[in-house]
Amino acid sequence: MAPPATTQPQFIAGTGNRNLPNAPLIDDDSAADDQIMVPDKKSWKNLFAYMGPGFLVSIAYIDPGNFETDLQSGAQYKYGLLWIILVASCAALIIQSLAANLGVVTGKHLAEHCRTEYEKVPNFILWVLAEISIVACDIPEVIGTAFALNMLFHIPVWCGVLLTGLSTLILLALQQYGVRKLEFLITFLVITMAGCFLVELGYAKPNASEVLYGLFVPQLKGNGATLLAISLLGAMVMPHNLFLHSALVLSRKIPRSVTSIKEASKFYLIESGIALLVAFFINVSVISVSGAVCSSSSLNPDDQKSCQDLDLNKASFLLKNVLGSWSSNLFAIALLASGQSSTITGTYAGQYVMQGFLDLRLKPWLRNLLTRCLAIVPSLIVALIGGSAGAGKLIIIASMILSFELPFALVPLLKFTSSKSKMGAHANSVTISATTWIIGSLIMGINIYFLVNYLIDLLLHSHLRLVSKVFCGILGFSAMLVYLAGIAYLVFRKNKEVTHLLALTMPEDREMTNSAGNSSVYCLPREDIVSMQLPKNRDTDNLGLG
Repeated sequence: MAPPATTQPQFIAGTGNRNLPNAPLIDDDSAADDQIMVPDKKSWKNLFAYMGPGFLVSIAYIDPGNFETDLQSGAQYKYGLLWIILVASCAALIIQSLAANLGVVTGKHLAEHCRTEYEKVPNFILWVLAEISIVACDIPEVIGTAFALNMLFHIPVWCGVLLTGLSTLILLALQQYGVRKLEFLITFLVITMAGCFLVELGYAKPNASEVLYGLFVPQLKGNGATLLAISLLGAMVMPHNLFLHSALVLSRKIPRSVTSIKEASKFYLIESGIALLVAFFINVSVISVSGAVCSSSSLNPDDQKSCQDLDLNKASFLLKNVLGSWSSNLFAIALLASGQSSTITGTYAGQYVMQGFLDLRLKPWLRNLLTRCLAIVPSLIVALIGGSAGAGKLIIIASMILSFELPFALVPLLKFTSSKSKMGAHANSVTISATTWIIGSLIMGINIYFLVNYLIDLLLHSHLRLVSKVFCGILGFSAMLVYLAGIAYLVFRKNKEVTHLLALTMPEDREMTNSAGNSSVYCLPREDIVSMQLPKNRDTDNLGLG
């Protein structure tokens, strides 16, 4: 007989034992029935057991924020910013694999490591920044959904922004049929849009040599290009994805042997590579179609005007060659699916961030509603004042915020995965460490370059009085110094907390294993991580999440 269901509070304090080095591990078979057990034998077929986390994370790389920045970069600079997509995709693969490795090796995700490593004040600041990044990621989803509703039902954008609050309830209703089926439906719709852009490539006929030149020759022509480059970077490599990926891998039952840990890291790298390769081709296709169509000499005046200020609400004309009058409706449906699929990743990430940094959890529907409300407020204000064009610009600003916040998730990840006290024999090699630190330095360098240029340009060309210019200059450069000081603190602070490795790399662990007569032991998925998964149909009531 199953124990009677109990009412779960909407706000849950941690039990305290999650702070232990390798606890809690569940021994309740009923809680683990839906989890995937990795066979304790070497085989390429094990890859299928690891499939899932990378694809869920990759949804964030093809969300409305990505499409908005892709469309604008293609319309304004043709293929000149394609290299940003290539660099960001390669960087994302390396960084996401490090996030997965951190969870696999230590049994704790990134937010939990931050809580145990940093003092209360830095930990609280990092939590606030992580929450801001999740809200910034949700803004494009809100606006993308509003644009989709506008295209489908001609609802004003500001009304669509308000209606996106209901998407939480709709999403929870669809989850009653199972998260896997919901994700399959959403992925199918997004891939449909990707297929349309790939077919449109045949009609647009972008110059292959120009596309290759844009992919492999870095170029930034003016401050506008720098702004879009930062937006593309922020839309591709998102801070909350690092927290998300390091937690999602904890749902697998991986044999705790050195060989199995290495196999898990390898297969998670392959899975992430496949998922990000699909996202890379989608983003390249969107930029190439936008660049080719908007630079065509045969465009009619209306389409030329749309290209001058291209956003998600006007982009359906790019697909007319493929779908004709259906282009707007299908683009809107796929855009709606893209925004809602990203809502899933945002909800997961919000759960893990709050649990990791504060040892507190909200029910998924409440967490989703809170994040969505925080994203609706700025979106509604901008939509009312600036209309569709203003809402489109807000997506670019949200992507820039993600880029500026990336170092505050990336630096801790690089520090933790390079630390032998945390990762043991699985710590980053010198080559990987050097590569990732170069990537991080480039991201921070681009951000600082833009900040300095933007501030100087603003002061030189503004109509403010001299006193006001001096005050704004002092305020701006002081904020920049605080930003740099925060990054410097994370970079130069030495790791203090030693993490007990779940991988059997210590002599006493090997003795324990040998005495048990097994070559490896199973580490069941973390109870708190499993309970935060969105509900399956049969156990929704028991989890108390509906």
